[in-house]
Amino acid sequence: MWWMMAVLAALIGADQALKYWTVAHLDLGQSAPLLPGVVQLTRLHNYGAAWSSLSGRTAVLLVVTTALMAAVAWLLVRRVVRHPLGVWACLLVLGGGLGNYIDRLWHGYVVDMFDLQFMTYPIFNLADCFVVVGVMLGAVYYLWFYEKYDRVTKHDADSHH
Repeated sequence: MWWMMAVLAALIGADQALKYWTVAHLDLGQSAPLLPGVVQLTRLHNYGAAWSSLSGRTAVLLVVTTALMAAVAWLLVRRVVRHPLGVWACLLVLGGGLGNYIDRLWHGYVVDMFDLQFMTYPIFNLADCFVVVGVMLGAVYYLWFYEKYDRVTKHDADSHH
């Protein structure tokens, strides 16, 4: 379990460090090149969730995030998810969710910075990347690995008594 805590701390630390750098080096709305023609860093404060949904509803977002993060943590602690792909999916979702949770709790908004140059897309942050990749890995895990490796059958449950 210690290694999971270390991974979670590293994910949250990376997200918070990038947000700190963005706030320290860019004014609100200011941009800086990262990969010209692909992505630039643009400081934005998002008062909502994805695509600014629920903007200004910080308390609601904190309650929903708390419930979702508790559910994902429960899956890990209770060892419902044991396969490495599922564990990594959960850790990425937790790391990203908690990274944005920290912003909302401390500032009332989330610091976003990745601004795609090759297409029109909302500005996002590293925590968002963790959540999206975690959800995608979670879907792969559930569709192709859960039944074979982690599903508890009636026979398994009876053998534990």
